Amino acid sequence: MRILLVEDNRDILANMADYLGMKGYTVDCAQDGLSGLHLAATEHYDLIVLDIMLPGIDGYTLCKRLREDARRDTPVIMLTARDQLDDRLQGFRSGADDYLLKPFALSELAARIEAV
Repeated sequence: MRILLVEDNRDILANMADYLGMKGYTVDCAQDGLSGLHLAATEHYDLIVLDIMLPGIDGYTLCKRLREDARRDTPVIMLTARDQLDDRLQGFRSGADDYLLKPFALSELAARIEAV
């Protein structure tokens, strides 16, 4: 399974990439919304893990664009510290399939990836 991680925090991104790589996933990374959008539009991914607060394009907008594009069926897991109900609802309205709050356990992320 090939996964795109879009996260601006380098430490979180590196931890996720290392962990998922050890679990056998192929992982590509982007640290801003524009790079994430470019990779998602030009490469094939089985799943996208997407932060909301990103430089360039925020995660809500990126997810909406993905859903309007040919990648509309690629599952998206939103990963964010934004924990209010309105934030979660906006994530789902933007097209997210799941929503995981920071801080999180890497094992929970892996379980959600397997479930989606």
